[in-house]
Amino acid sequence: MAPPVIRGTAAWRYFGDFRTTLLAGQVLVQQVAHPVVAAGVRDHSDYTEDPWTRLTRTGASLSIYVYGGAEGARFEAERLRELHRTFTGFSDGRRYSALDPGAYAWVHATLVMAPVQAQRLFGRPLSTSELDEYYAQMCDVGRLLGVRARDLPASWAEFEQYYREMLTSFSPNETVSTLFDTIRTTRKPWSRLPDAWWAKIHKRHAQAQLFLIRATLPDLLRTRLGLTWTATDERRFTRFRRVVRWLAVLVPPPLRTAHMRWIGKLNVWLRAHPWAYRLLP
Repeated sequence: MAPPVIRGTAAWRYFGDFRTTLLAGQVLVQQVAHPVVAAGVRDHSDYTEDPWTRLTRTGASLSIYVYGGAEGARFEAERLRELHRTFTGFSDGRRYSALDPGAYAWVHATLVMAPVQAQRLFGRPLSTSELDEYYAQMCDVGRLLGVRARDLPASWAEFEQYYREMLTSFSPNETVSTLFDTIRTTRKPWSRLPDAWWAKIHKRHAQAQLFLIRATLPDLLRTRLGLTWTATDERRFTRFRRVVRWLAVLVPPPLRTAHMRWIGKLNVWLRAHPWAYRLLP
């Protein structure tokens, strides 16, 4: 039985670490590389028209079920399951559902892996005992969300093997290509932002995001998607990793997850006081 996600435990320390946001793009790519997820996103997501709102909703949801307390996590889990029941359709002549057990488990698996990979790349890799505790806690979160126990391996070592096997089964698809195009053509997040400013900001943002996706994707999937990676790219990424590690040392460990914990508490309060949504812009 895993300990609850409370101050000092592995999931509390690492899941919301600000460095994990650097892997947001590659997490999305890995998720939509799954054919069922790709079909659901293609047919039911509005991320191409309004990616900023979609990103905000996703961050809010993650913060609740990890940092929102037991009651908040149960509420959010029920909301997500009810929402995904409506995401059905046909792909390649076959009916799909967003609650397909394998696809549902894979989406959760990518969220489990991201904080671990972020620490490996930009911090200190988790110890064996930390990995065991973290994985057990995230399996409990997965079960709360409706992921069947048999769809997630019992141990971290088995989980890594499952993860590699899943990546091996993926191929390029239309939704992955659309995601890359969306990054290149994203509209400005605020209407009052001058177009000239956004043109300059967006170009650099898109370049940085696409570089981080190529840099942090597992080698196997990067190759299968036909993304290039050169020795020059590797040297640039090595320098970037050093800078991030140095900056992270300056941030006290409790503050590294403060933003996600604050968002989690805020969203739990908003769920309990829905009238407050009218005050938001």
